[in-house]
Amino acid sequence: MFYDLAASTWGEEEIKAICNVVNTGRLTMGEEVAGFEDEFARYFGMPYGVMVNSGSSANLIAVAALFYKKDRPLQEGDEVIVPAISWSTTFHPLQQYGLKLRFVDVELDTLNMDVTKLERALTPRTRMIVAVSVLGNPAALDVIQTFACRYSLYFLEDNCESMDAEIAGRKTGTFGDLNTFSFFFSHHISTMEGGIVLTSDVELYHLLRSLRAHGWTRDLPDGSPLFQRRNRDDFEEAYRFILPGYNVRPLEIAGAIGRVQLKKLPTMTAARRRNLLLFQKLFGGDKRFIIQRENGKSSCFSFTIILNPAHNANREQVFAALREADIGFRMITGGCFLKHDVIQYYDYNVVDGGVPNADLAHDRGFFVGNYPYDLTPQIERLHEVLDHACK
Repeated sequence: MFYDLAASTWGEEEIKAICNVVNTGRLTMGEEVAGFEDEFARYFGMPYGVMVNSGSSANLIAVAALFYKKDRPLQEGDEVIVPAISWSTTFHPLQQYGLKLRFVDVELDTLNMDVTKLERALTPRTRMIVAVSVLGNPAALDVIQTFACRYSLYFLEDNCESMDAEIAGRKTGTFGDLNTFSFFFSHHISTMEGGIVLTSDVELYHLLRSLRAHGWTRDLPDGSPLFQRRNRDDFEEAYRFILPGYNVRPLEIAGAIGRVQLKKLPTMTAARRRNLLLFQKLFGGDKRFIIQRENGKSSCFSFTIILNPAHNANREQVFAALREADIGFRMITGGCFLKHDVIQYYDYNVVDGGVPNADLAHDRGFFVGNYPYDLTPQIERLHEVLDHACK
């Protein structure tokens, strides 16, 4: 394809890392995963990291951990404030644990949650807020963190699309009580599949470690706040279960690949940002297209375009022109989640009664790819095609 949605960022180093792990014979979670967890957490200035098999699993155990805290655990029926646009597995763990969702519209120009509506979203039953930085563009995380602290809300930051972005001089994925990342093929670093949760709370860290692997105690150090050793020998302790956990452990290969990819991350982010500058130059002043206003410092997962309804461009004609030009495109993240059939299974309501900006992004928006290579010919061709299609 002339301009695809994603491209591999692997080289000989990743293949060598895979072969080294295979040659050891240790394929399940081990020293490489532990090394990657430490290096990734250190890169983001956080004390604890727990790697899992996907960003979706990272969200799952992050939500679960809050239900097993010793003090002030979440409970079924508690309310959580969420943005109207994100990926499905931002929301599914909340539903699966019996939380009620309060959907807030997004800002049309950033595609992130409209923080001017947070006070209206708050009720006496609100216990948690989820922030998502959409496609590399930081949400107002500093504002959301302040709001969460003011009202003693748990703060989950879903940073699966925005690794290495920054706001207020700080990396995204570090503002929440729990912060999740994804290492899927198209994301900022790729371990094939994979994800991680970062936290600075030692209790949450131990809960995450147990929930990741069957709910057992084996991965917890002596003296953990979660349990006291009952037996001097390890026979029973090796298979002692304390939480209703999962098996979402990563492969050792994924940890080894992640250590290689993490070294490349700053260079890859810089390349993505160079592409962003060209995209902004070509599309930024054109009223026919609504593009993301950069909030803080974007890590540029992709380039979003909303066809401005004031200029009456025909979406299907635009899509046909992109297909003809061999340019890949897709829905912005998961679109407006309220438009999906699965919403029938949720307990939810909508702040202010509607999400017009999320609806517009869903109905008239799309994104094209960005990856850490020079995409000048592709972005220039994209501009030519859309300029002609929207005359």
